[in-house]
Amino acid sequence: MLEITELTYTAIISFLIVIILAPIFIPMLHKFKFGQTIRPEGPQSHMVKSGTPTMGGILIIFSILITGLTRVEISSDMKLGLICMTGFGIIGFLDDFIKIKMKRNLGLRAYQKIILQVALSFYVAYTQYISSPSATELIIPFFNSTINLGILYIPIMMFLIIGTVNAVNLTDGLDGLASGVTMIVSAFFMVYAISLVGNKEVAILAAATVGACLGFLGFNSYPAKVFMGDTGSMALGGVVVAFVILTNSFLLIPIVGGIYFAEALSVIIQVGYFKATRKRFFKMAPIHHHFEQCGWHETKVVYVFWIVTVLLSWIGILSVF
Repeated sequence: MLEITELTYTAIISFLIVIILAPIFIPMLHKFKFGQTIRPEGPQSHMVKSGTPTMGGILIIFSILITGLTRVEISSDMKLGLICMTGFGIIGFLDDFIKIKMKRNLGLRAYQKIILQVALSFYVAYTQYISSPSATELIIPFFNSTINLGILYIPIMMFLIIGTVNAVNLTDGLDGLASGVTMIVSAFFMVYAISLVGNKEVAILAAATVGACLGFLGFNSYPAKVFMGDTGSMALGGVVVAFVILTNSFLLIPIVGGIYFAEALSVIIQVGYFKATRKRFFKMAPIHHHFEQCGWHETKVVYVFWIVTVLLSWIGILSVF
């Protein structure tokens, strides 16, 4: 009961930090002209969103950082989790800043982004490898067993970290989509970490993420008053990576984070199919735009994806309990 109360207080504190700071921070984004540029090849219905303040992910990062640093004794797990979130958030911030202030629509060049992501993912994977004796033993869902990756842990984890962070980034394309999906995923890992793994630090980090995402949804749900930008989506990708790295549960991501997986896979399929046939497999990728092009309203896509994530989280619970 004490743990549930503590996690509830953690989520509430994180929520309040966002709610209190957002009315101050959003006008500052307006003042400094940190407005979103909508790419012309995207859905035409999104053009009205041009100029909406972006980089609101700073609020999410700040809220999780403050809550994580004050709600529990700082352990190596909490340090690594916060470094992972903040590090990827900084990469996203650089990307956003270049897009907006330097007027370069694609932000960081591909090789620059890859170098930074590879360096950070290596640090995270290597640190966990040398600090946790059981790091290489990944839990296999539904089978109540583990697989030991041995020395291959580091390169495999680097690949999975980069893939997951970019999948979360691709999910951020509709008002409230990435923040809502990640809130549900974080709630799952909060329960998983405290009930099955017994990792209080991960549970606290997940509770802080739940609160931050819920608070941000108050300003990011349709019609959004602020976007999280790559600053927020990559930070959320980083914190999701931290959950699974610190609980040896990366194989749960295709289940619980099925929406992330589907978003990334839709882009891979679209690009590969187009190169092979010069035709599109989906009407538009990532897949949330495909449903928009099929006539679904933006809010319907978001709500359906939230519901799917809830169902996938239940499946995830069944796979490990």
